[in-house]
Amino acid sequence: MNGQTLRQILSSDIIPHLDDHTTKHAAVLIVIYGEDHKIIMTQKPLSMQQHAGEISFPGGKIDASDENLLETAIRETLEEIGLAVPRQNVIGQLKPVQTRNSGFTIIPFVAMLDQITQLHPNSEVDEILHFPIIPLLQTLRDDDDPGHRSLFEAYKLTYDNKMIWGASARMLKQIADIFHSNQIL
Repeated sequence: MNGQTLRQILSSDIIPHLDDHTTKHAAVLIVIYGEDHKIIMTQKPLSMQQHAGEISFPGGKIDASDENLLETAIRETLEEIGLAVPRQNVIGQLKPVQTRNSGFTIIPFVAMLDQITQLHPNSEVDEILHFPIIPLLQTLRDDDDPGHRSLFEAYKLTYDNKMIWGASARMLKQIADIFHSNQIL
């Protein structure tokens, strides 16, 4: 799969706000980079109060200074991993995803970069992970953990002994569905 095909199937209109005001708003940036199409994810430190040890995309809750949720995703990505993503490299967004415990509705935005610079994690990131997107998506399975399935459909992915579940897995499921419908997976 070439980058132009990937860009074409993941491109969508960008609507950087949520009309639902019954939840807290957040955004993440799914960065796909390089010729081998890797995605960047982060593993949270075990010391965090919420989402400790979980693997997620760079992002977070909207700040009063953010103009919209796309600005939130770009700002949080720079803060968490030191990656400046130009707005023109954001090609689309996925459907909003809700968290199970923390009460957030998250818009996942998708960006594509030819290459990345050296990344620098902040205190909210224990490890920066680089997963090849196709091999990662090939590990997608239903998550049978009853605690994970209590409110939402639940999936899990495992790559290099790292398990992704929860909201991040539901975001990756959306990408897997797009890939399936385009005969890429």
